[in-house]
Amino acid sequence: MTCQSQRNFLSNFLSIDQIRFCSLSLWVAPLIVGLLMTGAVRSQEVESFPPNPLEMTEPDPLLPNLIVDRPLSPQERRILTTAIEELRLQAEAQFRQGDLPGATEIWLRELRLRRVLGIEEEIPALSRVGEVAWQENQTIEVRVITERLQQIEQEVQLQQPSPNFDQLRLIAQAYEKMRAIDPAVALYNQLLLQSRQQGDRATETATLLSLGELHLAWFNYPASADAYQQLVQIAQSEGDTQKQIEYLRQLATVYQSGELYEQAIGVQQTLVSLYQQQQNFMPIPFVAVEIGNNYLAINRPQDAARAYQEAFAVSRSTQQYGFASEALQRLATLYRSLNQLDDALVVYQLLVDVERQSYNTVGIMDAHDQTGQVLRQLGRTNEAIGAFRRALQLAQELNYRVSYFNTQIQELSQQ
Repeated sequence: MTCQSQRNFLSNFLSIDQIRFCSLSLWVAPLIVGLLMTGAVRSQEVESFPPNPLEMTEPDPLLPNLIVDRPLSPQERRILTTAIEELRLQAEAQFRQGDLPGATEIWLRELRLRRVLGIEEEIPALSRVGEVAWQENQTIEVRVITERLQQIEQEVQLQQPSPNFDQLRLIAQAYEKMRAIDPAVALYNQLLLQSRQQGDRATETATLLSLGELHLAWFNYPASADAYQQLVQIAQSEGDTQKQIEYLRQLATVYQSGELYEQAIGVQQTLVSLYQQQQNFMPIPFVAVEIGNNYLAINRPQDAARAYQEAFAVSRSTQQYGFASEALQRLATLYRSLNQLDDALVVYQLLVDVERQSYNTVGIMDAHDQTGQVLRQLGRTNEAIGAFRRALQLAQELNYRVSYFNTQIQELSQQ
């Protein structure tokens, strides 16, 4: 029935005022019902979202009962700090016992109380608890702690005349532990810019180190490499060769992790040059072996062979027989893959001498074994038998792989 037809029907029984009241009721009633329903929905929404566990809904018994709003006195702060530390220890004990919910409840109370002491106390606690929450996959706690860190950051950014860099650094480190990568990087970049504007080289260096490590941990190799390249430039400008070497080594690791082998080789060659300038030859064999490996990764075997040869030459002169052995083994394997068997044979003969110098009986036996295999490939059967017999003699002393060498000798003898 339409409104007009309702009016016509009512006019037969009601007065004009009664009709007006009825019409108004017909219009207002749905509105009232709608408002009531909306209020109910909102009430349900409020009930569906629990209160923020980092916000105090009622006074904590550990807080002093202040008659007027005032800062805590030094004595009150000491008492409260001691009580909070006891809470922290209780939570850690609960966590060690496997009671994560119980530990979390205490930790959240600790964080609420830390806020009373100020952000210098609150930020490290948020970072510590947040890291555990992330590791234990506590999504709600991770979210609210991250949001609280963002609130603190906004407060610090609005400080006049300028933000507190130490507090921003603490927040960035907390973001990093919470795996909130984007805000962490943004904050580190801000710190980097401000430190450069102020000529604060120490902060600039520390921030670049944080960025390099952070990007590397999240497999952003180009960004990590950029940070370490800037660190190398800083070390060069300051004439700090040792720091330059340290950053170059890390830069080479970044490039290798990102499979950027050509860039890694360039960095490692610079490292070798710096070591040579310092007359520090001990680290060179390791770097030279890495250079050889990187050349192999980009299919430049002859360059790899030269790198392994350099590694062997330097390691032998410095009596680093472990590196000498590794370099020769890699070189021999490379020659065999290239079917340069005569070259491989020469390398294995050198390897026997190196293993003898280091009194490595197993290494000598293995070198004779590899020599025998190469001689067998070359068709030099009698020499191969001789190599396997030398290996067998050592195997018998060691009581190791005896049957293997007997089989090799028997097969070759039958041929």
